[in-house]
Amino acid sequence: MTGVNFLSAELAAKRLELLREMVPKARRVAVLVNPADARRTEVTLQDLEPAARTMGVQMQVLNANTANEIDAAFETISREQPDALFVAPTPFLSVRLVQLAQLAAFHRLPSTHYVREYAEAGGLMSYGSDIGDTYRQVGVYAGRILKGAKTADLPVVQSSKFELVINARTARMLGITVPDKLLVAADEVIE
Repeated sequence: MTGVNFLSAELAAKRLELLREMVPKARRVAVLVNPADARRTEVTLQDLEPAARTMGVQMQVLNANTANEIDAAFETISREQPDALFVAPTPFLSVRLVQLAQLAAFHRLPSTHYVREYAEAGGLMSYGSDIGDTYRQVGVYAGRILKGAKTADLPVVQSSKFELVINARTARMLGITVPDKLLVAADEVIE
């Protein structure tokens, strides 16, 4: 095997840790997953569960595989009133990031995602691989193959640059004071 690993699901525990730093009183976190992406969901939950136990966080896993199921998940969120939302890294949920950001804002729910576009769309924060840097690695990799390197001889390359993006406007709207520690660590703060 060879290729590039974007390290999305594997960063779940770190994302939960950052969310707890942002919202220290969060004890109940809704975790939105796509059951159709079973392997990625499994890896995400395997990473999250021990981290949540260590932090004293109770997770409520909600499934969504369609836009209507996202709406239904937020109806559950409205009834159950968790303290925060963790959106699992799946292509389907990434495509629905505007819907997710708007619903989280409507429900006044601090939320985290794995791509910066989510924070740009109004979500509270994101933490994940720097996609631009990862695509650059893909280009270098493709160049090596085009120059004659055998794919069997190439190692799997993992993302090495990660970015934390915080939407300060959303934090203010939610009544959250962003800790200085996160402001200093953030690669970008959206004002």
